[in-house]
Amino acid sequence: MLTLRSISYTTFLFVTALAAGALVILTFWGPARWHWAMTVGWCRLAVWSAKFFCGLTVVVEGKENLPSVPSVIMIKHTTALETLVQVVEFPRTTWVVKRELLWIPLFGWAIALALKPIAINRRAGRIAVKQVIDQGKQRLKEGSWVTVFPEGTRMPPGETQRYGVSGAALAKEARCPIVPVAQNAGDFWPRRGWHKRPGTVRFCIGPPIDPGDRPPRETNLLVQDWIETKMLEISSVYQERARAAAGPPATGSFPGDESC
Repeated sequence: MLTLRSISYTTFLFVTALAAGALVILTFWGPARWHWAMTVGWCRLAVWSAKFFCGLTVVVEGKENLPSVPSVIMIKHTTALETLVQVVEFPRTTWVVKRELLWIPLFGWAIALALKPIAINRRAGRIAVKQVIDQGKQRLKEGSWVTVFPEGTRMPPGETQRYGVSGAALAKEARCPIVPVAQNAGDFWPRRGWHKRPGTVRFCIGPPIDPGDRPPRETNLLVQDWIETKMLEISSVYQERARAAAGPPATGSFPGDESC
């Protein structure tokens, strides 16, 4: 039954994404607000259908932390679900994505039109960072928030890698806050495979982090510390890996032995 529900949801998601993408492309001549409204509407449907088909309920925490000005969002990326949720819960947003995503027929074209993403060559190093800063500042000036997936790819639950510097560098140059986001969708929605288990996904928006005048790499450490600490709090997979890394408890010891 779990497999059937998961396949049904994935099929529904694929079919409705094709329909929504075609609608966006067919209305290419319309104003940007149309395309954004279509995107938000489809993402709402996708999040609702995750609950209908798979029993995945999304709870959003920390919306009171959202700044009143366009900001940089740095979000833990483990599944497609958190990307859908952030479109619904944040103001109009553009993404920093790998350029290959926009080459996908229909789907990629619709993303290019609706989100106006910053498409980078991830192997370009400093050139890619400069592109994010230059185009990101323009998007922020136009009123769009900028979403960065700082690890550059979907990470298996319980794992992290060094955060890319582009998001923190953009925030410093644009003098805007960074909003860190943690979520435990990966506990229920595996990075690969069909099965999606029922459960409650916590989508946690943290207090904004002011980049100030510190180096972007120092700001990255602050952002990563908040996200990874929150992940350890909300993710059962993180907790299991932490217990496994700690090893079995010592036997024959008592509180206070450490001082002996």
